[in-house]
Amino acid sequence: MERIVSLCPSNTEILFLLGLKDRIVGVDNFSDWPKEAEQLPRCGPDLDIDIDKVKALRPDLVVASLSVPGMEKNIERLRREGIPHLVLAPKTIEDVAEDIRRTGEAAGIGERAERVAERFERRLEEIRRRVPQDRPKPRLYWEWWPKPVFTPGKRNWLNDVSEIVGGVNIFGDVDRESIQTDWEEVARREPDVALIVWTGVPIDRIRKERITDRPAWKGKPFVRENRLHILEEGWYCRPSPRLLTGIEYLAHLLYPETFSPPDPDAPLGREWA
Repeated sequence: MERIVSLCPSNTEILFLLGLKDRIVGVDNFSDWPKEAEQLPRCGPDLDIDIDKVKALRPDLVVASLSVPGMEKNIERLRREGIPHLVLAPKTIEDVAEDIRRTGEAAGIGERAERVAERFERRLEEIRRRVPQDRPKPRLYWEWWPKPVFTPGKRNWLNDVSEIVGGVNIFGDVDRESIQTDWEEVARREPDVALIVWTGVPIDRIRKERITDRPAWKGKPFVRENRLHILEEGWYCRPSPRLLTGIEYLAHLLYPETFSPPDPDAPLGREWA
């Protein structure tokens, strides 16, 4: 496969980490990592891809996604036009490793993809082993969106991320991928830590006081300075190997004596392929 188009940021990140940057001829509008991706031709927002632009790039393979509700129409258009495509629909952290393998197989680099997937899995296990086991499990609240409030449930990679760092997703008892709730219910569940990762919103556009001033959260322990964290959404909301950066950073926040801040430019380490 010599000409590849990616239709969402997590797919683009997988392709780059597989060493396929010279074959990528187009991406969606939101692909921004690594920096080289910003120079590639754009095919529209990931929820409303311009199929005519995709066709004009003459792809041998389009790597599409169902990671966000609403992407289904992109798949339908690809099918209608007869464009060769691979659909990634990850739900769990294990699915991310399998998507690395599937993408590599589709691109004809199965052996390299297997090495990358195994490296990803080893790094996850290394983090698990280093997490301190001599203290209570921190109860974590993840906020994907504030109005209406959306948070991940049991069937989502952020539930896995919570467990990897020795924590508990406070909505992990709900057997769904995503849950609509409210600030009162969050407060009733008494998290120890609040983690704000608004999907698609840059970290510098989120004002902490808008969150701490919520009436239902006034005076609650989880909105104290060292308990409420606004995080890079690209480290948590995209099902790609960059989740490792987010996991290591969260481990650093929870256990600073054990974990150092990660290198954001090398989620799989400097020596991995």
